[in-house]
Amino acid sequence: MTMLLSLVLSLYLFFNLLEVLLSFLNIRHLAKHGGVVPPGFAGKVDGALLVKMRDYTMAGSRLGLAATFFGMAVTIAFLFGGLLDLYNSWIVGLQLSPQLAAVLFFLLLAHGHTLINLPFALYTTFYIEKKYGFNRQTIGLFVADTLKELLLATVLNSILLWVAFLLVAGFPENWWLLTWLFFVVFSVVMIYLAPYVIEPLFNKFSPIADGELEGRIRELLARAGMTVSKVFTMDASRRSSHSNAYFSGIGHVKRIVLYDTLLAGNTSDEVLAILAHEAGHWKKKHIVKRLVVLEGLALVGSYLFFLLVKGDGLAELFGLAQPTIYAKLLLAAFVGSLAVFPLQPLLSYWSRVHERQADDFALALTGNPQAMAGALVKLGADNLANLHPHPWYAAFYYSHPPLVSRVARLLGRK
Repeated sequence: MTMLLSLVLSLYLFFNLLEVLLSFLNIRHLAKHGGVVPPGFAGKVDGALLVKMRDYTMAGSRLGLAATFFGMAVTIAFLFGGLLDLYNSWIVGLQLSPQLAAVLFFLLLAHGHTLINLPFALYTTFYIEKKYGFNRQTIGLFVADTLKELLLATVLNSILLWVAFLLVAGFPENWWLLTWLFFVVFSVVMIYLAPYVIEPLFNKFSPIADGELEGRIRELLARAGMTVSKVFTMDASRRSSHSNAYFSGIGHVKRIVLYDTLLAGNTSDEVLAILAHEAGHWKKKHIVKRLVVLEGLALVGSYLFFLLVKGDGLAELFGLAQPTIYAKLLLAAFVGSLAVFPLQPLLSYWSRVHERQADDFALALTGNPQAMAGALVKLGADNLANLHPHPWYAAFYYSHPPLVSRVARLLGRK
């Protein structure tokens, strides 16, 4: 193994072991402080519930550690142990067209990834989620969902890959820009189509039955300068008792989807507070800002990929006998993931800033900090959230401020 390849492997191991260390710190911190009822949670969380919250988080964390070590072993064997060279040579030996070979190369890898992660998904759904009272999904529904997801991924990824590699073949010096543009357009089209074509494949959406609540929602969002086209409830309870709500749509007209579990467990004021927070993201243009930044990073990444795969340096580094463009792009993606890993805490911090701004907007719009805090406390209790994350773990991973600090901030502004 060359010195450069050893460096790449060392970086991969270091970043993964850093994630493992953060998970261990989080588990130890929770074991030490998990029995303390935080300010603002008294009366909603007792000792027995705290124990359940602690155990749920620790069960998920331990499974996550097992999945991390398993994923490391598979990745090292595939990329550094010669399996990629064997797989790539097999694809070449099929003597397919360049586009079809590329589609098959990536589709089989994607489906293989799904297959090796299936045991973890089954354990999560039918042991951890069931043990802690969340799972309501049958084996039949799980299988149906999995098959739908595989079929959908196969169709959409085949289209993306086929067009992308047509551009690679047709525009050898500019494909990085053209493929980026194609992916951007495809993403925007999917944002429009997903609520009408993809989401109904998995859930049923019905107009909200509570006319008074719908009127209050429309009035609230009108004050925020937003028009609501439809307010739906979704049958989330078929699969899980976890609750949520979201907006879909682009521009000023929004489609609101409320989980039926959210409506069952929260007052109208609390539902309005949650939607006011989501409205804050739209009014503060957080979605657009994130999209611009992420697409900007993707554009830079596309150009760097172009430079990396222009020659055969990557193929030689990883010992590929056949330096195919698709194998080199896979290796470029792997090296790129190491390069962007240090950005994770920065992106998490930026997201937490946006969440605080959305909370502030919700307070200004509703004038009801108690409702917002109450909704967060209920969501935390109902979803068995970790109320005592390790500060380093939260700083690295959390896209939202820790729940306890968020509630304290809201209650401090009443």
